[in-house]
Amino acid sequence: MRVLITGSAGFIGSGLSLRLLDRGDEVIGVDCLDPYYDVSLKQARLARTLQYDAYTDVRARIEDREAMAETFATYKPQRVINLAAQAGVRYSIENPDAYVDSNLVGFANILQGCRHHGVDHLVYASSSSVYGSNTNMPFSVHDNVDHPVSLYAATKKANELMAHTYSHLYNIPTTGLRFFTVYGPWGRPDMALFKFTKAILAGEPIPVFNYGKHRRDFTYIDDIVEGVIRVLDRPAPANPDWDGDTPDSASSRAPYRLYNIGNNDPVELMHYIETLESCLGKKADMDLLPLQPGDVPDTYANVEDLVADFDYKPATSVTQGVANFVDWYRDYYKI
Repeated sequence: MRVLITGSAGFIGSGLSLRLLDRGDEVIGVDCLDPYYDVSLKQARLARTLQYDAYTDVRARIEDREAMAETFATYKPQRVINLAAQAGVRYSIENPDAYVDSNLVGFANILQGCRHHGVDHLVYASSSSVYGSNTNMPFSVHDNVDHPVSLYAATKKANELMAHTYSHLYNIPTTGLRFFTVYGPWGRPDMALFKFTKAILAGEPIPVFNYGKHRRDFTYIDDIVEGVIRVLDRPAPANPDWDGDTPDSASSRAPYRLYNIGNNDPVELMHYIETLESCLGKKADMDLLPLQPGDVPDTYANVEDLVADFDYKPATSVTQGVANFVDWYRDYYKI
């Protein structure tokens, strides 16, 4: 199978590319090596996939309409996984234009490529951030999500709406995956685990927002990758029972689906830090701060649909996942 993956040098994209290549798929990886964070880490991730003959490296921005049209026309992928996006809730407050360009214009270019080249299935990254002001736990894909609290979340909600439109108009199977706080080896330096590890080892204080009281449904990278592959292999079906009088937001008469991929086990940030301290053998100097603008107090994934449709549920414990990250971090940075 020929799979186009955008964000192929990213945290999830790199791990996903490796899994697909290992099972014999052909991967066309699209990435611009954006300097939002350390490009050398992206290059190191990319070096792992470049060892495969079945991997094609394409350097392009998804918001570049001509470049993406050329990529689809040249490689004619059977399936597409869109992971390229401007990430980060807090950064969306500082630099909103980057989110409009990548997450909206870029995603429109992906949809157009799928439309014009007969793609069998588009799988794309949404986010737990779309739940915004929702407080009904655990978060369900069947809940209304019309109250985002960051522009990042709003762009991800917009992606879901755009995908549905293309599923409806052009019968393109699309599946959106709402990822919940992904962590693990080869992760992003702007994420808490990476920043905390670096600061603790350097003897520097770590900023702990909401005084460490908020909870996150931390989900290990390998569990995310496994979930994406299972979804990729089964194009989204239409829901014959969908009723416009009582519309279900996670399915449609069109071939369109939404799923949460989370650990279904929220962990308080303070416990997460204590687990990291244990793995590092060193205590953290904590600077306790209020909740930041754009953040939500808690996330908790309802994964019943994922289990029902794919017989799959993420299960890696935070204890094991953090230990794996620390082992990787020490090895990668020779600490």
